[in-house]
Amino acid sequence: MSEKEDTSAEAENITSQFREESNLQLVEEPGFIKETSNLLKEASEEEPRDQICKTDPRNDTLEIHDNTSTSSSGSKSKRNEEEKKTLQISKTITRYDSSQLITETLSVNEMTAESEISADFLAHETLGKISPQLTEENQKGVDLGLDNFTVNLKAKGLQEFPKDILKIKYVKYLYLDENQIKSFEGAESCDLTGLEILSLQDNGLSTFPSEIQLLHNLKILNVSHNQISHIPKEISQLRNIRQLFLNNNYIENFPSGLESLRNLEILSLAKNNLRYIPNTLCILKNLSVLNLEYNQLTIFPKVLCFLPKLISLNLTGNLISSLPKEIRELKNLEKLLMDHNKLTFLPVEIFRLLKMQELQLTDNKIEVISHKIENFKELRILILDKNLLKEIPEKISHCVMLECLSLSDNKLTELPKNIHKLKSLRKLHVNRNNIVRIPEDISYLNNMFSLEFSGNIITDVPIEIKNCRKITKVKLSYNKIIHFPVGLCALDSLHYLNINGNYISEVPVDISFSKQLLHLEFNENKLLIFSEHLCSLIKLQYLDLGKNQIRKIPACISNMASLHVLILCCNKFETFPIDVCTLANLQVLDFSENQIKKIPSEICNLKGIQKLNISNNQFIYFPIELCQLQSLEELNISQINGTKLTRLPEELFNMTQLKRLDISNNAIREIPRNIGELKSLVSLNAYNNQISYLPPSFLSLNDLQQLNLSGNNLTALPSGIYNLFSLKDINFDDNPLLRPPMEICKGKQLYTIARYLQKADERDEKILEKIFKIVANNITETNFQFLCQKLNLPISETDMSTKSTVSLSERVLQALDRWKMESNNLSLTTAALRDQLTRSLTMIGAYEIMDKITALKLFTCAIKF
Repeated sequence: MSEKEDTSAEAENITSQFREESNLQLVEEPGFIKETSNLLKEASEEEPRDQICKTDPRNDTLEIHDNTSTSSSGSKSKRNEEEKKTLQISKTITRYDSSQLITETLSVNEMTAESEISADFLAHETLGKISPQLTEENQKGVDLGLDNFTVNLKAKGLQEFPKDILKIKYVKYLYLDENQIKSFEGAESCDLTGLEILSLQDNGLSTFPSEIQLLHNLKILNVSHNQISHIPKEISQLRNIRQLFLNNNYIENFPSGLESLRNLEILSLAKNNLRYIPNTLCILKNLSVLNLEYNQLTIFPKVLCFLPKLISLNLTGNLISSLPKEIRELKNLEKLLMDHNKLTFLPVEIFRLLKMQELQLTDNKIEVISHKIENFKELRILILDKNLLKEIPEKISHCVMLECLSLSDNKLTELPKNIHKLKSLRKLHVNRNNIVRIPEDISYLNNMFSLEFSGNIITDVPIEIKNCRKITKVKLSYNKIIHFPVGLCALDSLHYLNINGNYISEVPVDISFSKQLLHLEFNENKLLIFSEHLCSLIKLQYLDLGKNQIRKIPACISNMASLHVLILCCNKFETFPIDVCTLANLQVLDFSENQIKKIPSEICNLKGIQKLNISNNQFIYFPIELCQLQSLEELNISQINGTKLTRLPEELFNMTQLKRLDISNNAIREIPRNIGELKSLVSLNAYNNQISYLPPSFLSLNDLQQLNLSGNNLTALPSGIYNLFSLKDINFDDNPLLRPPMEICKGKQLYTIARYLQKADERDEKILEKIFKIVANNITETNFQFLCQKLNLPISETDMSTKSTVSLSERVLQALDRWKMESNNLSLTTAALRDQLTRSLTMIGAYEIMDKITALKLFTCAIKF
């Protein structure tokens, strides 16, 4: 993706990256790790010793998160990683008394309700008594916890509340996520009252179980990811609840019973359909974390301004256009998230919130930031991406604690002159603005570790940048830089450099000193040669030199033994550089858009190669040398601009690890008959070729998920295609298909196509049976002998011996049935058998029979099925 393209994902993900890289001790919402730990501790102190088994103190912490409704849109795996990190808080965010102790942690707007404490606590006989819904297979995975009061029954296929387990085990923390439990029917109230944590995420609940009011000791409840539209007043009975999660439901009206929950400290109603917040919310005086992101709020609810203990407020993804003056009352607010709203300005009153540590306002319409921002002495994260800012006030230099400043996608032409006073700044992102120069004073930012100025009009980088010794990551892509910034070569910690899309024509010798560099993107510049100086980067793992004018590679590239990814697309290569084959650790290689005609046999030395792109070159034939790459998982040899291939080699099946194959935009006439040997194939793109037939082995590609055969010459699809159960994404457009017709295939639904083919098979079988009868009832003995010869059907001695006792018609039917059986063993379709039979009848001159068969065809064609 070009740096100039929309990058909202980048903007939303910036804070999570910042926290991970800098290990900042900052507050996030809503967190429960320490809270849960305290609950465990309280339980161990309060309960008699005969009820609680001894626990390892290392297993006292129970991690409970729900990562779905975070404001960041980063990958799920990254969010899960972050969730497992328990960060200390530098300026203690626990503003509660000692009995509360709720410490907030990263990216946890909800609970995942998965305990890290796991053990097979009960014997198999005991597990069998837990619930009739627990199968033997599920019982093996039951997590009952070493602490003797934690039970995790996530995704066990339960349809009923596991009431029996509450009788055989003292349970305080119960996780029932990803089941189908609709009520607590059968559970006794005395068993339920002991629960302190209950998670019922993703159970398909449309309403609260009525028994919820019996959970008088409940402190944490998570019913996120259900279909709840209404919260009953009975929830007001949960007097001890501290944390309530109702994310990802269908709630339109704010729950009326919540005002009775005076102990509530964390409330999350993210991703619902709320349009209004009632004034009664201010009764919740202990509320410290409130998440209302991605609802339908058009006005900032003033009542929120009168929550005296509110520390974290998330209103991301609403329709709010202004903030009330009353916001000044939120004296304890430390974190405000209002990304993706419609704010046009910030009232000066917001700058009275002297405890503010994090302010996120990405994707609004703010034009000006007041100089009063100088009041934010505690501010550490400020995200103002995707606004209409033309300047940043000089007074921002008073935000001396600021560590992350992101100003991407605005209209800035310069940075504040005294930005160098932000000594704590560690991350500065000013991508896609109109910045002309990077100030020399940047050298004073010696705590900086990430610097991004992509998509501006910068012509050079000051040499003083060499004094920012801690920088690890620099992005300067798509500027007007002519000479490589040699100051970067003095940065001992630099491991990531992106300088794509500039006008650099020469790599300086100084780059040889960047021994620690791991990732270098030099795409779309003016390089004429692959500089030998690059070969000194022996730790480099990723190198992109695509879209230059390179013709050769130096032999010393063999020094780059750590290289995993090498991109040389869109250059001037006419021959494949043999020296590349010395890179034993290479996993990804891209030589697309060149003029290469042949692949050397030495390519077999790339033992670990996984992805290879050689599309749009000048191969006369498929490079059979590639078939030696048994580690290859992805191959792209599409030729939209190159010489068209006409066939694929049978040796292709040697690439047993191949998962993705792109042979599109060629002139290939047939798919190899042994393609079924590619058992690992997941994706096949073969569009815009001349393929007219799919071989029987094609139906052995059981892992195939994506298939594009559009723009070919297919007239029929194999009936067994419905056996490819993994196939989800299909495209047969622009083929002269008759079976099934194109109107059936346009919906790209495998079920529709398979259903048609099944019915067509049944119909063809019936037609073939009728043709057999026509032949049997009308053929002469002489023509029968000739027909057997044409069909390669030998007449056995048995046939001769029964000639006098069995009628001719019966013998013909028996012979044709035998021929059909033998042909089916050769995987011939019913339609193919019919065509072969009619051709043979024409050859022997059985014209009367052919007239009857033609009449039958005309009749059946007139009938829709």
